[in-house]
Amino acid sequence: MLKRFKLKNYKNFKEEIVIDFGNVAGYQFSVDCISDGLITKMLVYGRNATGKTNLGRAIMDIDSTMFAGPRFVGNGVFLNADSTEDSAEFSYTFDFSGIELIYQYARFSNQEIREEELIINGVTIFKCDFLNKKYNFDNLKHVEAETANVKIYLQALEGDETTEDTIEPKLPFLRWLISNVALKNDSVLIRLSSYVRRMTMITVGNEMPYRVRRMSNSFYEALENPERLKDLEDFLNAMGIECKLVLKKLPDGQRELYFAHEKLVPFYENASSGTLALVDLYRRLIPKVWEASLIYLDEFDAFYHYEMAENVIKFLKKKYPRCQIIMTSHNTNLMTNRLMRPDCMFILSRKGTLTSLCNATTRELREGHNLEKMYISGEFEMYE
Repeated sequence: MLKRFKLKNYKNFKEEIVIDFGNVAGYQFSVDCISDGLITKMLVYGRNATGKTNLGRAIMDIDSTMFAGPRFVGNGVFLNADSTEDSAEFSYTFDFSGIELIYQYARFSNQEIREEELIINGVTIFKCDFLNKKYNFDNLKHVEAETANVKIYLQALEGDETTEDTIEPKLPFLRWLISNVALKNDSVLIRLSSYVRRMTMITVGNEMPYRVRRMSNSFYEALENPERLKDLEDFLNAMGIECKLVLKKLPDGQRELYFAHEKLVPFYENASSGTLALVDLYRRLIPKVWEASLIYLDEFDAFYHYEMAENVIKFLKKKYPRCQIIMTSHNTNLMTNRLMRPDCMFILSRKGTLTSLCNATTRELREGHNLEKMYISGEFEMYE
């Protein structure tokens, strides 16, 4: 599991911000938010423009660093606009059955990496300073990768510098190592690779209802399986939307999903925003053959009634007990001890700090406290 994440000088986060999944208090309720001594279900609140979406993008940065996946480019702003530092810093601490693995790196931009380092149980496995062309690969034997031909990697780095006008992005060494060395199945690098590949971020946002209507054909093809269609129907019913679904193949070969009534009602043209959001969540998460390791659900309940939002959290806790799920929300109805707990609910401030509710007050928070009422009355205001 991911034990700790640190970030600095990225977008609106000028100073260092830390998510410590191991900072668990001794509460005896909502224990399904904790697994193996680490927080697995986290709810993040914050005023508008505090950076909840940016935080999710930062956590997901390791995926595109290790596997060259698509990056969020947006308007090109990457570093904090008020900082004089030339790079953003990312640090991930993992716990794999007692093995502590730290992967940290710094970036000049979305594309260009400045340095990277891998530390396992306190031993630096490798360290690359791309800016000053200083490299240390002395401890690759600790991950049984001593056969790696680092000369080829270094030659590839030199080959990237074709001309001053067209400098190719540096290839992170960890990405090269995993792709070019035959690692054992139980290697900690394989476990890291598996975890990172199964990380996912799902953003709802205002464009969601329009995006959902453009479902891929593969999703419709999956629904042709009666069991899969019934599974989607059961999921919607469990969330409080009573419906029966029918999938039909039209004469032109296209597929169409309908609500089943005396007359068939086209689904996507008539479903509410909340229903569409649920289907989008289902499509991107539930049918996957792999089980997610970490899910960042940004504005997950933007279109939900508060009871439906509670149902979604309960469903996710039951279906993914060990998966680390970070949810962002403005819905204070979810700020309750019967669903979450004070050490698993956080406030993201406009200053870029992240504080759990139990650390945002001098009171000793107990199961009977009405956290929503305390929040609205300004109990945690100084941390917003």
